[in-house]
Amino acid sequence: MTVLPVTQGERVRNAFNGETFIFTHLSENAEVVQFDVYLEPGGMLTGTGMQHVHPGADEEFTVISGKLSVVLDGASRMLEPGQSLNVVRGTPHYFRNGHEGETLLTVRFSPGQQFLRFFLNMSLGTANHPEWYDERGEPPLLLRALTLHAYAGHGYAAGIPIWIQQALFAALSPVALLKGYRLSVPPRR
Repeated sequence: MTVLPVTQGERVRNAFNGETFIFTHLSENAEVVQFDVYLEPGGMLTGTGMQHVHPGADEEFTVISGKLSVVLDGASRMLEPGQSLNVVRGTPHYFRNGHEGETLLTVRFSPGQQFLRFFLNMSLGTANHPEWYDERGEPPLLLRALTLHAYAGHGYAAGIPIWIQQALFAALSPVALLKGYRLSVPPRR
């Protein structure tokens, strides 16, 4: 089993989009995977700021401080401290900092699947290899394909049939490896 490359409570900042993951719970055996996310003013304009779905897990946002804007199936909602929103698996959504200040929230996935490792890849990739990302922090298609193929079932773009994305990611993953892209944290087997 691969040892996780972070310690309990460690923060990993994405300098491109103003999002910091705070790995508050490192258990991989939990039915629920949970971590905190800190959004800087203007944070989350890219990355998971794009509409996406998680076909095999529900995602819950709970705001600790600040305001969180969540677009859920096309409808915008504003969450304030103490408020939570559950996104049922398969529902298109994205989130952003909902005001001019800072926002801190807890994100939970149920069932946990391998979301801890999935988001470690998302955060560590920008920290360890910023040269792989464009000026907005978007990964190249090959790196995105490699990650989403390795973590099949965790996340997909909304509006494109999942089976098409799965086929594309499977076809592009070997090319990504040939081009030198690597995952920061491999999936558990």
